[in-house]
Amino acid sequence: MKKFDILPIVFGVLLSIVALYFMLRSTPAQSAASSTIPVVRIGNLAWDQTEMTVADVKPYASSTGFVSAAEKKGGGLSYEGGFVQKAGWTWKAPYGVPAKDAEPAVHLNQKEAEAICHYYGKRLPTDAEWTNAAFLEQRSNPPAGYIKGQRYPFPGGSNPSPSHCLNGCGDYKGLAPAGALNRGTGHVATNTTKPGVNGMYDMGGNVWEWTATERNGGYITRGASWWYGPERQQESDIESKPGDISVVYIGFRCVADAVKQ
Repeated sequence: MKKFDILPIVFGVLLSIVALYFMLRSTPAQSAASSTIPVVRIGNLAWDQTEMTVADVKPYASSTGFVSAAEKKGGGLSYEGGFVQKAGWTWKAPYGVPAKDAEPAVHLNQKEAEAICHYYGKRLPTDAEWTNAAFLEQRSNPPAGYIKGQRYPFPGGSNPSPSHCLNGCGDYKGLAPAGALNRGTGHVATNTTKPGVNGMYDMGGNVWEWTATERNGGYITRGASWWYGPERQQESDIESKPGDISVVYIGFRCVADAVKQ
């Protein structure tokens, strides 16, 4: 009887395992894109410190071929005694002229905002998460003017001075060209106001922010905008808007579940 040699079989199996290992190792892992926006840890969540910027929407649009609903319609909306469509007003040109990279991204509806957050491995916050971050100071050693565990009346703290709004806030001038708006001066660039509760920028004022929480057939927006005075920034003010609306004063910021260390 011919002697059976098992060594070639074992050797072949080992070669197959090694080959499979390198094949799997060489396959690029799918991971989220990297955002340029600084992140702040608040509780068990990682928050974008500023509103979503034009700079961070650009790579999303470039890699996915994204064309916003406002672009498809020829322009987003502004309020002039009722919503009015403004030709050419989109996230790329919020007031009809090209935006700077640091401007908040507006004229994007709720689903578009959610998709952009998802591109960066994040999501829109719920209303409860948003108010928890905006009004309750949670830093271990907050700077002067803030006390850990205290709930403040404004996202800016005890008063609305860190924020940008129609009047009654800080001394900031928006970026809208002269004559473009019938009210207010538009939004300011991100990271140009003063930080508020938890070191966050523009949780009050500048632009409304979409949340993931449904209400009255739409979605809750928080924080108010440059179009309103500071009274709209308070926690008791719960505003909801249709999820498919694209408006000059509505933006968003993203949040992610913090990685456990």
